[in-house]
Amino acid sequence: MNWFTGLVLYVLIWWTVLFAVLPIGTHPVHDPDQQTGWRGAPEHPRLGMKVAVTTLVACVVWLGAWLLITSPYVSFRHGWFAAPPD
Repeated sequence: MNWFTGLVLYVLIWWTVLFAVLPIGTHPVHDPDQQTGWRGAPEHPRLGMKVAVTTLVACVVWLGAWLLITSPYVSFRHGWFAAPPD
């Protein structure tokens, strides 16, 4: 895997993990709007903490993906996952 492929893979993993982390710890506004009942965005979204957690989790997942991709155990060129010869 070259550096560009690794970077694209990291961005995709980071984006996916972000959507998994965003709902953690959010609570709606206690007093909804009187006319519509709309609660809106959370009072304290803690986005900085969520970006930090997302980055750490994405690093761990990316490292696992990199180890799996570069390992000789999973290969599409030879072994069980290889395409049948012509």
